Amino acid sequence: MVFGQLVIGPPGSGKTTYCNGMSQFLNLIGRKVAVINLDPANDALPYECAVNIEDLIKLSDVMAEHSLGPNGGLVYCMDYLEKNVDWLESKLAPLLKDHYLLFDFPGQVELFFLHSNAKKVIAKLIKKLDLRLAVVHLVDAHLCSDPGKYVSALLLSLSTMLHLELPHINVLSKIDLIESYGKLAFNLDFYTDVEDLSYLQYHLDQDPRSAKYRKLTKVLCDVVEDFNLVSFTTLDIQDKESVGNLVKEIDKANGYIFAGIDASAVEFSKIAVGPRDWDYYRYPFLYYIFR
Repeated sequence: MVFGQLVIGPPGSGKTTYCNGMSQFLNLIGRKVAVINLDPANDALPYECAVNIEDLIKLSDVMAEHSLGPNGGLVYCMDYLEKNVDWLESKLAPLLKDHYLLFDFPGQVELFFLHSNAKKVIAKLIKKLDLRLAVVHLVDAHLCSDPGKYVSALLLSLSTMLHLELPHINVLSKIDLIESYGKLAFNLDFYTDVEDLSYLQYHLDQDPRSAKYRKLTKVLCDVVEDFNLVSFTTLDIQDKESVGNLVKEIDKANGYIFAGIDASAVEFSKIAVGPRDWDYYRYPFLYYIFR
């Protein structure tokens, strides 16, 4: 059983920086990490990747050969990867024994809530290689300073969760820079908990630019609230405590925290419902995870 993360998010949300920082953090706490770059547009990697999709197909070649733009080229690349998923499986095979996997995906959001290629690739890997993966969906925290963009981020997060059908954690990245984007209309908890969007609707109604979209905004917010699935955790990738808290969330989402544990149902339930700052070291049988 192999554990890992699927790192997705819009362009500029910090996916590559996240993979670099997360791999360093996981190495520090004793995990052997392999980063798999599945973004054919990412030609300046700050990390050493164990598998690189550019060894299979390059976006620049696709665009030149088929006269496609970047978006069409990325869709083509994902379609090509799906048809050649055996290549990826063979590359991953040597890593399955003792590695924790980080998949760095493209930033084209349509791949994760509209097209099915990426979903099919992920499903095949999970089934054939017995992977236990959690989606880490990064959203730039600056969107909180613009209510309209924040609603868009909520819809994107919800659509992605429903499309991929995997354990899913939405993350407000670059939280250390949030004050530089301007004053927030509400406390940060409002944006992370996503409990009552009527306040956001009222705030938007006060802006003449968005008032004419009042009915549309209400319908969109109602959709998010009706599903009641979206919430966010925060991340400063340069802060070890922030990264550590996120790792605990991910470990519970993909089941890593339960791996190799021989414990009672009571102990499992304590782990599953524990708060984010719950201490691994309270239970000796979990010590190996963070030794």
